Amino acid sequence: MSTTMESVDVDVPLHTAYNQWTQFEEFPNFMEGVEQVRQIDDRHNHWVTNIAGARREFDTEIVDQLPDERVAWRTTSGEVKQKGVVTFQRLDDTHTRVNLALDVEPSGLAEKTADMVGVIGRRAKGDMKRFKHYIEERGTESGAWRGRITPGG
Repeated sequence: MSTTMESVDVDVPLHTAYNQWTQFEEFPNFMEGVEQVRQIDDRHNHWVTNIAGARREFDTEIVDQLPDERVAWRTTSGEVKQKGVVTFQRLDDTHTRVNLALDVEPSGLAEKTADMVGVIGRRAKGDMKRFKHYIEERGTESGAWRGRITPGG
């Protein structure tokens, strides 16, 4: 497993940043290599990625979601093995810190090589910067899901 940690400060209120992050189907707008995320239900998503010509499909499960605080997930099927959590920290009324912790287990030779040369970390950093640009340019969230998902629930 390779662990990546990234943070970005966004110039929007906490609830705006959190609400936008819950719009998983919008991820291709700011995540490089993500072609599609289809939300199956409140807890499950199907992903299609294409990174350096390696197309992957996999499913994720939200394992912990607390409004305005965190969203944690893990893969449940497919070639991609990962788990992660994004947390949201109020800096003041109009600024939020978004923290990402991502554990990825590279599956193929291309992924293992990419991990060794730091591609996963650079991609995460770029995705966080693109999220900042995306939400600040919008100024408001495209939707929101404020439900609670508890671990093991």
